[in-house]
Amino acid sequence: MWKDFKEFAMKGNVIDLAVAVVIGAAFGKIVSSLVDNIIMPLVGILTGGVDFTKSFVLKVGDAEVAFGVFLQSIIDFVIIAFAIFMFVRILSKLQRKKEEEPEAAPEVDVKEELLVEIRDLLKKQN
Repeated sequence: MWKDFKEFAMKGNVIDLAVAVVIGAAFGKIVSSLVDNIIMPLVGILTGGVDFTKSFVLKVGDAEVAFGVFLQSIIDFVIIAFAIFMFVRILSKLQRKKEEEPEAAPEVDVKEELLVEIRDLLKKQN
């Protein structure tokens, strides 16, 4: 059983996935910081100083329903999803450009050229 797990864990796809998860988590933190510290304060300025995380709170007794925090999470998700979409789109364009580059024609060796000429001359003589 250990051997099977080791083979599974060492496959390229699993390692690639693990790296992608770690990078995605770090990227998510960067975008969340962008949203929390730059975009949402600008939205607050445009809406007259409204802070979504502190606004839109319904209190019933000791219970609080924080609609603003939920709205903030939705905005975070949309921005993160858009940023990841743009990143993947740019990567796919770069890969397509790389694939579309024509390979240089292989250089023909001088000896091969002479052999081709000799073959063609022999064909003409026969």
